[in-house]
Amino acid sequence: MALFKANKPAGKPGEWFYCLKHKKVEEGPECPAKDRFGPYATRTEAEHAMERVAERNDVWDSQD
Repeated sequence: MALFKANKPAGKPGEWFYCLKHKKVEEGPECPAKDRFGPYATRTEAEHAMERVAERNDVWDSQD
């Protein structure tokens, strides 16, 4: 008998996430919050998550 239940990551169908660990888009989500960005409204937004991160980092770096 297990002492702890495995917690399934919280999310709703139709929410999209980008998994940093697996480098893939997920609906659901499938992976823990520490390993993902999102939720995004569409699959396309999630597919471009890393591009958006790079753009934001460039803006923040230029503000220093």
